This record gives sequence, structure tokens and C-alpha cells, in this order.
Amino acid sequence: MPSTSKPAEKENLHPRNAHRQGYDFKLLIKTLPELRPFVRQNEHGIESINFSDPGAVKALNKALLKRHYGIDSWDIPEGYLCPPIPGRADYIHYVADLLAENNNGQIPTGKKIKIMDIGTGANCIYPVIGSSVYGWQFVGTEIDPIAIRSAKDIIGANGKLKGQILLRQQTNKHNIFKGVLLQDEGFDVTICNPPFHASMLEAQTATINKWTKLKTGGLPAQNFGGQKKELWYHGGEAAFIRLIIEQSALAAKQCLWFTTLVSKKDTLPGVYRALKKTQATEVRTINMSQGQKVSRIVAWTFLNEAERKEWADTWWSQI
Repeated sequence: MPSTSKPAEKENLHPRNAHRQGYDFKLLIKTLPELRPFVRQNEHGIESINFSDPGAVKALNKALLKRHYGIDSWDIPEGYLCPPIPGRADYIHYVADLLAENNNGQIPTGKKIKIMDIGTGANCIYPVIGSSVYGWQFVGTEIDPIAIRSAKDIIGANGKLKGQILLRQQTNKHNIFKGVLLQDEGFDVTICNPPFHASMLEAQTATINKWTKLKTGGLPAQNFGGQKKELWYHGGEAAFIRLIIEQSALAAKQCLWFTTLVSKKDTLPGVYRALKKTQATEVRTINMSQGQKVSRIVAWTFLNEAERKEWADTWWSQI
């Protein structure tokens, strides 16, 4: 007999997150029939998928993007990172709250708001969500040409994304803004989900430990995929974030807020030291959590309060 049990509300997600009520698989299957073969009742009698199955995760993402964000066509090359949608949406919503502070508590929407996504990836997920929910315009930067091609395909396959998302290839792995930030250009926010691990071995070990804890049995697959450039960077997230901070000082007046995800709590002290060294005017730490995973956004600006108000008055006056 079908279970009437429903997933508990995910109260740790942002209040505006469309996924707080969990996944309604009946509606999702109606939205995307190809999801049906992957859905089973779990040990609690609740419909779910096997999150260790890359095909199931991709089908779920397609259904979520179509139902909640109006994205009719979304795909990624085999082996590339297939992101968990709720956590990605949280980052976007917290960025919206940050911008609202400079707009009398109202979230600024529409193409006047310019966001740079550093390392947008083959999935192009942050621009897809941000442009769909708030109408913001994005520039996604990426060093991997295959990822750029994939992101272009996603944009091209969805009319609502055309003109909302621009892509720029970064040709120098040592540069964050140079080469992709134009001289007279300004951005309201930069966002980044930095490579988490310090080596491929570390990434593989973390995956094995994760699925051992979940008792999936056997040698686990990397269910969310991920290429070298997406999963690890020499020195890990600490080194990558330090590079962003150091180079953000060179673009200090071209951006209202710089932000990055910080997955490891142990990374924070080094982040704060780097921000102090670059003389950031203000630093914010925004805590987030999805299930058992705890992370945070660190945001910083080189503009004082009066300059931030002037920025909003100048650039957002016609919103």
C-alpha cells in the first residue's frame, strides 16, 4: 500500500528556498517522466532515489530545474559535477539578502543586477537559478573549455536564459579577475564555489568515507561526478580562496560585494587573516546547512557604508 508519509520540512534551508518541503516525487515525475524508474520507497516508507546513482541524481536535477525554475533542457557531460540543487539555491537566496541591505530591505531584481560566477562549471547552476528566480544577469567564468561548451549548450537550449548569462573563458589558471573582468565593468556580487580538496586522492578518499558512513556497501561511485578542476586545487579551498581575496583587492572598486563558499571550518582563520591583510572594509560570515553538511558564505567589500549606498543609488535607481 502506498505510504502517506512525507519528508519533514528542511528548516535549515533558506526561508525562500523552493526545496524546504522536500521532494514531491509524484509532481516531479509528472514534470519529467524519465525520473520514474529511479524512484523507490526508502526504509522509512518515503519516496526517494538512490543518491549514489549518478543517473538518478541527474534525472532528479532535470526534474527540479524544470518544475521550479522553468528550465526545459539541462544536461552535463559524463563525469562532470552534478550539483545538489537545494544547497546551490541557498547561496543565491543569501546573496539576495545581502543585496537587500543596500536597497532599503527590498531585494533588487532584474538585469540591472550583475553577478560574476567564478568557475561556473559545466552545469552553469548558479546563473540558471539566479536568473530564473531574480532575473539577475550573470557572467560565468571558467577555465575548462568543455565546461564552457556545456554551459553554452544549456543557455542555448533555454530561451529564458539567452541574454541573461554570458560566459567568458579564463585562459590563465593563476588569474581570477584579470582577463575576464573588463576595465570599466562593475559587478554587484561575485560568487564562487571553490574546489574543495587539495588533491585527487583526497577527493577520492572523501567520497569513499562518505558512502561508507551511509552504508551503501561496496566501493562507492562519486555520485555527483566532478572533474579535476571542479573537485580539487593544489592547496585545497584555502589556497583558492586566498587567491580570490588577494586578487579582489585589485578590483576593489569594481564590485560591491565579493563572496565565496567556505566548506571547511578550519579554513576560516586563514580567510580572515587574508581579508585583514587586504584591508577589506567589512567582512560577513553567513552560516548555511543542508542536512548534515554545514558550510558558510564569507562576503567582503572594500566600500564603506556611504560608498555602498552611493553604488545602489547609482546603479539600481531604475530597478
